[in-house]
Amino acid sequence: MAELRSSSGTATCDRVQDTIALGARLGRELRAGDVVVLSGPLGAGKTVLAKGIAEAMDVDGPVTSPTYVLARVHPPRRANAPAMIHVDVYRLLDRHGADLLAELDSLDLDTDLEDAVVVVEWGEGLAERLAEHHLDIRLERVSHSDVRIATWRWAHP
Repeated sequence: MAELRSSSGTATCDRVQDTIALGARLGRELRAGDVVVLSGPLGAGKTVLAKGIAEAMDVDGPVTSPTYVLARVHPPRRANAPAMIHVDVYRLLDRHGADLLAELDSLDLDTDLEDAVVVVEWGEGLAERLAEHHLDIRLERVSHSDVRIATWRWAHP
């Protein structure tokens, strides 16, 4: 497992189903305490990829963009499995000096971050404060097509 958790890669996702499948593949590597940073422009597929991660983790609830609520907790369906906390910090981007940890704490989530996998959309530059070791995933849209290019790597201190 440690070898996979230090992996990096690139994938071309021709369809939405491919993006979900990639999320599921990467999601199988995740465990409690992990942070995943999803970045890319609007419409790049960040929430779609989060759906695949949730599918692999077997958590409850529909995965939708939590832009207006900032975070949603998706409890595990299996005993002793981690929850998934899906965070979207898009609304915080225009607030210079925003403290993601303080914002998450103020949400009074029912799940400790150490006991969950935290998936952060628009978290580039902020989520690293949640965990030095985290999975960075960047999604890009190919112009005038539905194709997405995903690149990922595990970041280490």
